[in-house]
Amino acid sequence: MLFRPCIDLHGGRVKQIVGSTLTDDDPGLLQTNFSSELPPAYYAQLYKNDGLTGGHVIMLGPGNEDAALEALAAYPGGLQVGGGITVDNASFWLDAGASHVIVTSHVFHGGILDRNRLAALIAKVGKKRLVLDLSCRKKNDNYYVVTDRWQKYTDLAITGAVLRDLSSCCAEFLIHAVDVEGKCNGIETDLLTVLAEEFYDFPITYAGGIGSMEDLSLVNALGRGAIDATVGSALDIFGGNGMTYEQVVKFHRSLNHLASE
Repeated sequence: MLFRPCIDLHGGRVKQIVGSTLTDDDPGLLQTNFSSELPPAYYAQLYKNDGLTGGHVIMLGPGNEDAALEALAAYPGGLQVGGGITVDNASFWLDAGASHVIVTSHVFHGGILDRNRLAALIAKVGKKRLVLDLSCRKKNDNYYVVTDRWQKYTDLAITGAVLRDLSSCCAEFLIHAVDVEGKCNGIETDLLTVLAEEFYDFPITYAGGIGSMEDLSLVNALGRGAIDATVGSALDIFGGNGMTYEQVVKFHRSLNHLASE
């Protein structure tokens, strides 16, 4: 298991929010856990210094483009970027220094997976530089992909067959458990079990609910060491008190037999 760091951007600043409260309909519902006084480049440089790769910069809504470019410039080739990625701008973000582009709403719209849009993206940037965001919420005992700031359900359930099918179209999956995202009160064990039992030989990053080193260890156990994890609001660098960034980096290095920098 790898620790995949994150830089979540909202309103042009690095923030940690409760994912399920992000909506265009009523901005007053937004619950912000942390808003940083430090620039995005600070975090990107931190991750670069610690040799952490495969992290992601997520633009949560408009007005975050300059902040994302700043992060990518500080760590070219070390971060993925997502949020508003389309076939028209994907190459721009790769040229700006992103290792991969992360896509959700562009290929999932109207509640369905648009195979034509997905094929166009693959033709444009190649599947080796494409990450599919399959962030999901539970409904009727199944986890369904959600789009448009995680507010709209698609008809696509997370199953082994679906993951095997889509694995031929991208390099990785990023999967936020939206209902626990930002709450630091425990992971979605049912989702981890599905991912591990059905499909665990393809790069998957899990996010959502990790609030302690015990939670992080549980992700590693349930994911059989093959599912990566990202941690946000619980980290001290994002105002959290559940775990320190140094603890997580040390855990990452111990799992992957890496020497301290």
